[in-house]
Amino acid sequence: MWQNKDTFYAIFILLFFAITISVGIYTSRNSKDVGSFVLGGRSVGPWLTAFSYGATYFSAVVFIGYAGMFGWNFGISAIWIGLGNAFIGSLLAWRVLGRRARVMTKHLDANTMPDYFGSRYDSKKLRTAAAGIVFIFLIPYTASVFNGLSYLFTKSLDLGRISNGFEICIIVISLFAALYVILGGYLSTATNDFILGTIMLVGLVILVGSILNDHGGLMGSLTALSQFESPTSDMKGVYSSILGPEPLNLLGVVILTSLGAWGLPQMVQKFYSVKDERSVRAATVISTIFAIVVAGGSYFIGSFGRIFVTPDEVTNPVTGLFSSDMIVPEMLDKAVAPALIALVIVLVLSASMSTLSSLVMSSSSTITLDLIAPNLKKPLSEKKKVTLIRVFLAFFILVSATLAIYSYRTNDMYIARLMSISWGALAGSFLAPFLYGLFWKGVTKAAVWASYFSGVGLTLTHLVLSNGALFGHDFVFPTGLPINLASPINAGAFTMLFGLILVPIVSFLTPKIKNDVVEHAFEGYSIKVTAEQKLQLPEEEVK
Repeated sequence: MWQNKDTFYAIFILLFFAITISVGIYTSRNSKDVGSFVLGGRSVGPWLTAFSYGATYFSAVVFIGYAGMFGWNFGISAIWIGLGNAFIGSLLAWRVLGRRARVMTKHLDANTMPDYFGSRYDSKKLRTAAAGIVFIFLIPYTASVFNGLSYLFTKSLDLGRISNGFEICIIVISLFAALYVILGGYLSTATNDFILGTIMLVGLVILVGSILNDHGGLMGSLTALSQFESPTSDMKGVYSSILGPEPLNLLGVVILTSLGAWGLPQMVQKFYSVKDERSVRAATVISTIFAIVVAGGSYFIGSFGRIFVTPDEVTNPVTGLFSSDMIVPEMLDKAVAPALIALVIVLVLSASMSTLSSLVMSSSSTITLDLIAPNLKKPLSEKKKVTLIRVFLAFFILVSATLAIYSYRTNDMYIARLMSISWGALAGSFLAPFLYGLFWKGVTKAAVWASYFSGVGLTLTHLVLSNGALFGHDFVFPTGLPINLASPINAGAFTMLFGLILVPIVSFLTPKIKNDVVEHAFEGYSIKVTAEQKLQLPEEEVK
C-alpha cells in the first residue's frame, strides 16, 4: 500500500518539477539583462502579476505554519487572519500602493526597494543599509518556507522511516529552488505562479469540503470544536466563537500578516513589474479573490486542527516537544484521501516555490544591485550583474536551508517565529518610509534612518528578551495581561505601527531634503503633455 501511495505522490511531484523547469527554460531567453531578470521588463500583465503576488504572499508558511499554529490557538476565529490578508494585505495594498509604486519606481528607474530608498531620498547610505537589512532578515523567512515544505513532505511521503529524512527533504527542495529561479528569473516565476495558482484555488476548495465532511459538515465540525476548553478563557465553546479566546492577540496576527505585506521587498516588487493602468485595476480584483480563497481557506482548515489531532501526535521526534508545524500535515494525513494529499503536496509546493523564488530574488538582486555594484570602481555589465545575482541566489538558499535544519533540530525557531522575526524587522524598517514616501514630500532622511533603527532594534531587542536574557540576568515577560508581550507576532505588529508614528514625528523635527530631489521624485505623477491646438480663429462673438 505504501509503495503504491509513494509512487502516486512521486508522479505528481515529478510532473510539477517538469512543468516548472520547462517554463524556466522557455523564459530564460528573455532574462538576459537586469530589468528582465528581476522585474520581467516591467511588462507583466494583470493575471500573472496578481497570481504572483498571491502565490508569493501565501506559501507553506501560511498553510502549514500559521494555519496550524493559529488555528490551534484561536479556533474558527483564525479565519479573520485570512480575511485581513485578503482585504488589507491584498485589496487595500493594491489600491493604496499599486499605481503610485509602479509610477514612481519607473520614473526613478528603481529595480529594488533599497534602490527606491536611495533614489527617493537621495542617499547611497540609506540604499546600502536597506540592502543589508533585506539580505539578513529575508533568511529566516526563507528558512520557514523550507521548514513548512519539509514537514508536509516528511509526513505525506513517510520520510520519517529514512534516517535524516527531514534534512534530506530540505536539501532536495533547496537544489530544486536554486535551479528553478536561476533559470528564468521573475518571468519564469510569474508564469509558473499563474499555472500552479489555479491548482491552489481548486485544491483549497476541495480540501475545505473534505475536512468538513469528516465530521458531518460545517455544523458538525463546529460542534466538535466547541467541546474543547481553552487555557486562556473560561468561555464554553470559545474555539467555535467568532472572536475566539484571545481577541487582542488575534488582532496582532492580523496586523502583522496583513499590513506587513505593505513593507516587504518581495511583495512590493510585484507593483514595480505591472504593465499599465488597466493591469493595476484588474490585478487588484484578481489578487483579492485569490487571497480570499487561499488565505481564508488555509486558516479555515487549520482552525479545526484540535478535532483531528492530539498534542501527543504532533511531537517533534528530535526534541520531544509539541510542534504546531506538524498539525496541518497530521490532520491532512488523517482526513484526506491519497489522491487529495497529492494535490495538497503540489498546492503547497506551488505556493512555496513562488515565495522562495521571490525571497531569493529580492535578496540576491538587492545585494548585487544595491550593495556590490554601486561600490565597485569599474561598472558591471548587464550580463555580469545577472550572473552575480544568480551566484547570490545559490548562496542565499544555502544559508536559509542551513537555518531551516537548525530550527528543526532545536525546535527553538518554529515557522511562525521565524516569519515573525523577518516580517517584524523588514516591515518595521520599510513600511513607513515606503508608504509615506509615495504620498508625502515631507519625509526626511533622518526619519528613514529612525525607521530602520526602530524596526531592526525593536525586533532584535525582543528576540533577546524572549530568550530570557537581559544584561546577563534572567528576564520574564509579564503574564496575566490581555495581550502576550512575549509573542514575536505582537512584537512585529507593534514595530510596524510604531514606525508609522515615528516617521512623521521625526520628519517634522529634522532638516528637509533638497526641494529639487523631492520634486524630481514626484514629477512622474504629473508629467506635462503638449497638445496641438486645432482651432486658431476666434470663436463667434456672442452679442
